[in-house]
Amino acid sequence: MSAATDKPPVLVVDDEYGPRESIAFSLAADFAVDTAERAKEALGKLRLRSYSAVVMDIRMPEMDGIRALEELRKIDPHVSVIMLTGYGTLHTAQQAMVAGANQYLRKPPDIPELIESVRKQTQATRLRRAQAQAAADALNLNSALKREIERNEPHIWQARASVELVHDLNNPLTVVIGYAALVAEEARTLAQRDPETARKLLDYSGMVEKAAEYCHHLSENWRAASKQAAEFTRVDLVKVAQEVRQVIFFDNPAIHLSGLADAVVRGSKYELMRVFQNLFKNALEAGATRLEVRFARRGDQTELTLADNGSGMDAERVKRALHGGFTSKASGTGLGLSICRHLAGTHGATFALESALGHGTTVRLTFPAAPLG
Repeated sequence: MSAATDKPPVLVVDDEYGPRESIAFSLAADFAVDTAERAKEALGKLRLRSYSAVVMDIRMPEMDGIRALEELRKIDPHVSVIMLTGYGTLHTAQQAMVAGANQYLRKPPDIPELIESVRKQTQATRLRRAQAQAAADALNLNSALKREIERNEPHIWQARASVELVHDLNNPLTVVIGYAALVAEEARTLAQRDPETARKLLDYSGMVEKAAEYCHHLSENWRAASKQAAEFTRVDLVKVAQEVRQVIFFDNPAIHLSGLADAVVRGSKYELMRVFQNLFKNALEAGATRLEVRFARRGDQTELTLADNGSGMDAERVKRALHGGFTSKASGTGLGLSICRHLAGTHGATFALESALGHGTTVRLTFPAAPLG
């Protein structure tokens, strides 16, 4: 292979010479193809370079494809893997998927189907790597911020407000970076005049615009905070939560909304977005695989309950977390719950937190009735 090729690199792994070379020849027009006849040889190649996709036979001597796939994921968790087998059953397909395969094809594969599958999976690999890089960059920035906070220990309001601003801007800025990377990747394929690619490009651009708008309003609210209170209007908590889940958390399926179809309160949309952003982030970073966000009415009041199945906290950690400046996360600033409690208070809402180690955390906010008109 030429080191200067622009073709996505693909690794074909099969102990049988004929099928291996046939697949390599079929893919060579669109991809820079490398081959390996044993799983151990393939793993050695993966340690030396990154591939956009791996096409691998399940049945091989010394180390079968399922075992090889498990080892492969330790080396490269993002590369797309297409598994092939000539004796495929539902059970082997399930094994492959559980081990981390992205697609499963019968052997010998239909050549047009194989080429299309490799094309889609190489694109998926690029997107996953772009997102992972964006997340790593944000983590490094957040770690630097935490070190700066610990070094300077700000004690006055303006210093704390600045830290809160950077803390809250971190998530939406991560989204801006992530979606910008996705847009750049999709833009490279725009020349193909693919309508589906064009649609995705528009979707990503819309997400970038929403996240950037959120950052702008956070900055404006902070700038004006010392002069006047945020302007309150009638705001639907359900729509705000839906927007935060979509824009900031990529429609994470772990976040589930239930209860009222709409829950109107009087407040500031972007300050309420900060509340949802911090509460969602805390739950997910505590290892929650499900966060139930329920909206209900209690008389003329609106009650918002967020219950997760994360790691939870003991009573002492709850107390310190609410006070601010305490975090158990390597990349945290310890301000999230303190910010939420403060913003709830500015909206006239009560803020209660219950948590226990190993039993998750429940946050309950009760908002006063929103006046009509």
